[in-house]
Amino acid sequence: MAKIAMARFFAFVSFFRNSTAGDERTSKEHRLSTRLIDESIAAAEAMITKWHPASSDYAKVSSIFSHGRAEVSLFFEAISKLRQVMLFYSSPDCPESPSYRKKSIVRAQTLMQSAMRRLESEFHQILSSKLIRLDSNGSQSSSLWPYSSDEETPISSDSVHSYSADCTADLRSIADTMITNGYAREVVRVYKFLRRSVIVESLFHLGFNLSLPISNLRKLDWSVLDVRIESWISAARSAISTIFSFENHFCRLIFGGADDDFLNLVESCFADVTRDAALQFLTFPESVAKTKFSPEKLFRILDFYKTLSAIFPQIELIFSNPSTLSVRSKAIDSLHALAAAARDAIAEFELAVHKETSKVAVPGAGVHSLTKYAMNYLSRLSEYVPELADIYSRVPFRPPEPLPETSAPCSSIIVSAAVAERVAWLVFVLLCKLDHKAEFYKDVSLSYLFLANNVKYVVSKVRASRLIMVLGERWAERHDATARRHAESYVRIGWSKVAAVVENDGGWAAFEMAFNETAKAEKGRVVVDAVMREEVRVAVEGMILLSYRGLYESVKAAYAPSTAEMWSPEVITIRLAEVFTGPVDSESASG
Repeated sequence: MAKIAMARFFAFVSFFRNSTAGDERTSKEHRLSTRLIDESIAAAEAMITKWHPASSDYAKVSSIFSHGRAEVSLFFEAISKLRQVMLFYSSPDCPESPSYRKKSIVRAQTLMQSAMRRLESEFHQILSSKLIRLDSNGSQSSSLWPYSSDEETPISSDSVHSYSADCTADLRSIADTMITNGYAREVVRVYKFLRRSVIVESLFHLGFNLSLPISNLRKLDWSVLDVRIESWISAARSAISTIFSFENHFCRLIFGGADDDFLNLVESCFADVTRDAALQFLTFPESVAKTKFSPEKLFRILDFYKTLSAIFPQIELIFSNPSTLSVRSKAIDSLHALAAAARDAIAEFELAVHKETSKVAVPGAGVHSLTKYAMNYLSRLSEYVPELADIYSRVPFRPPEPLPETSAPCSSIIVSAAVAERVAWLVFVLLCKLDHKAEFYKDVSLSYLFLANNVKYVVSKVRASRLIMVLGERWAERHDATARRHAESYVRIGWSKVAAVVENDGGWAAFEMAFNETAKAEKGRVVVDAVMREEVRVAVEGMILLSYRGLYESVKAAYAPSTAEMWSPEVITIRLAEVFTGPVDSESASG
C-alpha cells in the first residue's frame, strides 16, 4: 500500500514539475495533490515518531537495525518521503499558497531533524559497540570494544579492528542518507570522535601509549627509555600496516563516493581521525634520537632506523593526500634525526677508542679488553650494513687522512664503499691504538707477542662476522700476514738466547740454563689463537732443535745415560709442547 501511495506521490511531483506556466489546474486537482502530499507526510511522521526516544522506553533502548531489514527500509523510505515533500513545497511550480507551503516545509523539516538525530544515534551505537577483531584469515574473533577492564587482549600483527559486513553496510547507508540530506557534519563528527579513540586504544594494545609525554625523554633512565623504544619498534609495523591502513580503507567504505565532494570528505575525515595519533607516534623516534646517546646505544638507534625505513613506503602510500603531508614529513624528519644520531654515535665510538688511556700492560701479552670491546662492537655494527649504507649516502664519511693500502677495504658489489671505508677506518684507529699500547712492554718480544695476539684476534672476529663482507678476504689475508710477522719477531727475539747458545756451541750447561730461563718466562705468556700457537711452537723447534741435535750428540757421552736422556731432543720437543699449551685464562681467547 505504501509503495502505491509513493508511486502516486512521485507521479504528482513529476506532473507539477513538467507543466507549463500557462497550464490551468482545477481546484479539484489542487485538493488531490495536497491530500496526497499530506498523506506522505503523515506516513513519514508515524514511522519517525515510532522511533523517537521520547515516544516509548522501548524506542529509547532498542535499535531500528535490530528489527530486520524491513523496518530499516521503512524508516529510510520515510526520510525519502520527507525529502520529496520538501522538494515539492519548495518548488516554484507548487500550486499551494506561500503560508501553506511554509507550514508544510517546517513540519517536514522538523521531522527530518528528528529522523537525522535518530540516525546519528544509530550510527554512534553501531560504530561504538559492534567493533570486532578479524584475524588474517577473515574469521571473527572476540569483541574488543568496549575494551574489557579485566582482560585486555593485545592486537596481534595479523589482526585488525573491523566490523561485520552487515554493520558496515548499515553504517554506509546511514552516512549516505545523512550526507544526502545535508547532515554530513553531524555524521562525520560522530565518526571522528569514536574512531580517534579506537586508534589510541589500538596503539595502546600494541604496546605504545600515546598519553605518555615525550617531552621529557632526556630525564628517563635508560632502562625505562629502552622499554619504550622496544614497544615502539614492536608496534610500528602493525600500527602502520594494520591500524592506519585499515582506517584509510574503512573511511572510504563508509564515506566514499564517485564525485570529488565525497573524495574530499574521505580525505578530510581520515586526516582528522589519524593525523594527531600518527604524528605523535612518528615523533617518538625523532625525540629519542635527540637525546644524549652513548656509543653502546647505537644499536637501538639502528633498530629504530631499520624499522622506520621498512614501513616508510607504506606511510607514503597510506598518508598520500595533501591533508596528511605533515605525517609524511614527520616520518622523514625522524629518519633524518635517527641517521644523524647514528653517525654521531659511531663518531663517539671512534673518539672513545682514541681516548682509551689505560697504560697497564695485559698480563702474558694477551688480547686487550679494548680489542675485545671494539671488535664485538664492530661485529655487531656489521649486521646493519643496509642501514649504514643509507645513513652514509646522505652524509658521506671523509677520513681525516688516507687509509694505508694494507688497511683499505676491498672493493665490493655487495657493500657500499661509504660503509666499507667507514668501518675500515674504525679498525685502523683500533690497530693504531694497539701499536701504541705495545710500547708499554719493557720486553720487546712481549710487544710483538701482544701485537700478534691482538691483530690475530681482530682478523678472527672479522672472519667470524659479517665484517668479512665489509672489509673483504684480501683485507683479512693482509692483516693475517701482519699478525704472523709479529709472531715471527716474537719467536726470534724471545728465543734468541737459546738459539745463540746452540749456534755458538756454548755447551750443554749453557743450553740448559738458557732453555730453562726462557721456558720459565714463557709460562706467563700466552699465544691466544690455537693455529698461531702451533705455528709459534713449530718455529721455535725450527730455530733450536736442528742445531741442538748436533750439540746433544757431541756431549751426551760425557753424561750418565739417565741424565742424557733428560735432555734428549725428544724430551725438548715435549717440553716445548708443554710451554705452548694455550692460554690459562679462557677470557684471553673469548670475545
